[in-house]
Amino acid sequence: MRYSRAFLFSTILFASLSATAQDRFEIFGEYSYLHFSPTITGLNSRSFNGGGAGASLYFLKIFGLKADFMGYGSTTFTRTFNTPVVIPGNGTIPAGTYTSQGNMFTYMAGPELRIPTPLIKPFGEVLFGGSYTDAYVNLSKSIDQAGGTIATPSQHPFTMAVGGGVDLSVSHKVAIRLGEFDYVLTRYTNPLTSTNNQNNFRYCGGVILKF
Repeated sequence: MRYSRAFLFSTILFASLSATAQDRFEIFGEYSYLHFSPTITGLNSRSFNGGGAGASLYFLKIFGLKADFMGYGSTTFTRTFNTPVVIPGNGTIPAGTYTSQGNMFTYMAGPELRIPTPLIKPFGEVLFGGSYTDAYVNLSKSIDQAGGTIATPSQHPFTMAVGGGVDLSVSHKVAIRLGEFDYVLTRYTNPLTSTNNQNNFRYCGGVILKF
């Protein structure tokens, strides 16, 4: 809940500063690739493709606030257990192969620094917020349908992105985001282990409209 309050506060602050902006306000639409590490033994990292939109408000020319909202399409999670597994405090898993589908969404906001050169604008950012995936919940349901007793509630854990990228100005009103590269930390508790840190990577690229 405290992460939701922090994100709401950042959004309100972001909007309130628009009246005093000294440089410009930007909105963007992006394609995004997310390499997600589910931290479940025997389950490989996932590749999510998706995209979203957001906005940046700059003032003092080099400093701004950014918010972005990304959604990623479904990917398949498959895990095989050759023998039954007992997870202390979290139920049992019958032997078998379990498959589920999962989407993912992220919503973050935070400070952004850029070098305001006329053509190429490098930038760095630290974003905080939350995310959601139904992958762990769907995997738990698949196990329970086979007689297991794993219960995983819906989660909206703390999520953070740290990275940067490069924008190319096409005109006074349009720019191209050539690439944004971020380390993304998510803190999902999965149904099979006690691990709750996932170290992920994302790439974003798209079109920026400047006002």
